[in-house]
Amino acid sequence: MNEPVKSTREAFIQALIELGEKDSRHVFVSADSLKAARATPFHERWPERVFEAGIAEQGALDVAAGAAALGLIPYVDTYAGFITMRACEQLRTFIAYPNLPVRLVGLNGGLLGGEREGVTHQFYEDLAITRAIPGMTVLSPADADAVYRTTLASAAIPGPVYLRLGSGREPVAELPAGPDFDPLAIRLAADTGSDLVIFSTGFVLNRALAAARLLTQEGIGCRVADVTSLKPLDQAGILELLKPARAIVTVEDHQVNGGLGSALAEFAGEHHPLPLKRIGLADTFGRSGLPHELLDKYGLSPAAIAAAARQLMPR
Repeated sequence: MNEPVKSTREAFIQALIELGEKDSRHVFVSADSLKAARATPFHERWPERVFEAGIAEQGALDVAAGAAALGLIPYVDTYAGFITMRACEQLRTFIAYPNLPVRLVGLNGGLLGGEREGVTHQFYEDLAITRAIPGMTVLSPADADAVYRTTLASAAIPGPVYLRLGSGREPVAELPAGPDFDPLAIRLAADTGSDLVIFSTGFVLNRALAAARLLTQEGIGCRVADVTSLKPLDQAGILELLKPARAIVTVEDHQVNGGLGSALAEFAGEHHPLPLKRIGLADTFGRSGLPHELLDKYGLSPAAIAAAARQLMPR
């Protein structure tokens, strides 16, 4: 799929600068990630609001916890796996347990980091880890515009927040961004009927939309829902889509265990059970390669999504 791209990293910093203009409590915590995060403009504007911890993610989260305890609103921005795995104890015990308003911004979410940095800098366990920590809000926007809007909205969310970003080469989502975008609510991206609901999170939304177009051509009515917030889930919005549907498909650039697929399976299993197929990395690691080729390899091509959905429909 050839799609226009726009950097989620740059969108995040643009929003953080706007927040900083309104409230001097917004600060940036770097783990030697100032350049990777495209945060140089923030540093040039307010060098006194940037805390550099060096290549020490545990220390960076400790600094952020201390800053939050003193009344600041820190944004820690570095690679997703380093925040959620290397510094998991600090995240759980020193940020989430005291419910501090630290915003954790994870770069290279999913397979998109594979082209330049490979498996060690691809992260597809981050959503599962943060979903499991009490009190966390977990956000996975669909593109740069959604990241910008989600970052602005994050300032008002109580407690710790995890915000998933990409590598800087994210496709622009094929949907209009309305002025009332709410990251905590699902967003209906397509609606050609209620036979099937495809729930998508993150930067694979266009692939879900393309799959829905294939299915619509075959007479299968599809709704595609963009899920920015994996925790808390928009339970009312999701239930409204499930009631008339006959099946569910989830699509994510993440392990199928613990991410969106697990969240929807848990919710639907308790409230409105339906046949369900989870599409993502199936208990495997990624590889180095071009992002679109990797997504196709791991079953996230529009054709593969449509084929999986087709198998769920009653004959």
